[in-house]
Amino acid sequence: MARGWESKAVEDQIAASEERRSAARDVRLPDELERESRRQGLLLSRAKVAGDLERARDERHRAALQHALDYIDNQIDSL
Repeated sequence: MARGWESKAVEDQIAASEERRSAARDVRLPDELERESRRQGLLLSRAKVAGDLERARDERHRAALQHALDYIDNQIDSL
């Protein structure tokens, strides 16, 4: 019986150690978090504009959407 408790304690210690290690890897600078957040937002915007571009029929509207898509791509590349 004592052996079972020891195994459980060791298992808990290993799990806690792995959790600390993964938390240490996830620590990022605020600049990195902001950049990743901005990138995710740009990717969402890009997906919406690309979908709108596929459905657009008017050439002026398509040109404006293409311009917006190019701008978003440039913003993503600059990150």
